[in-house]
Amino acid sequence: MFTGIIEEKGSVLAREGAKLTISAHTVLEDSGLGASIAVNGCCLTLIEKGADWWLADVSEETYSRTNLGNLQPGDPVNLERPMVANGRFGGHIVLGHVDAVGEVVSPAPQLVVRVPQDLMRYIVEKGSCTVDGISLTVFNLTEDTFEVAVIPHTADVTTLGHRKPGHTVNIEIDVLAKHVERLLEHRN
Repeated sequence: MFTGIIEEKGSVLAREGAKLTISAHTVLEDSGLGASIAVNGCCLTLIEKGADWWLADVSEETYSRTNLGNLQPGDPVNLERPMVANGRFGGHIVLGHVDAVGEVVSPAPQLVVRVPQDLMRYIVEKGSCTVDGISLTVFNLTEDTFEVAVIPHTADVTTLGHRKPGHTVNIEIDVLAKHVERLLEHRN
């Protein structure tokens, strides 16, 4: 489980088929073989690492359902390790399971993102949504867009400062909303 509080902005070193190599420092400090690390909000498994890089296998399924398939060497990525049991819970519950790829309509600081209409039922005014792995508070909902205010610090230390109209972003909606909906579907 993640929180959506990005620990560092890394960059893609190489993308060769299923292998994705990413530069990093902070997220490698206590991460060993098999560790989970969220990349733009997508949970990946560390399979090899060096002093300032790590390698993950990425399935075609993951590439096709996230913006990871668009990554090129030099592209910045948001990185976060899973939450530790005795750590602070600064964002919201994030699983690292991307629900959809959204499109930037308007860039930060007033970031507007278009998402598939069927996901909008889970997004509520002043609720949480994850954009490229970043826990953000949404407002100004339409049929297929929402807005988030991106403070300068967040724009500087995440990919959101690099996103322009037409760019894709990974979206993970609040898992609690999906659980509530599923429970209500099966009420007697």
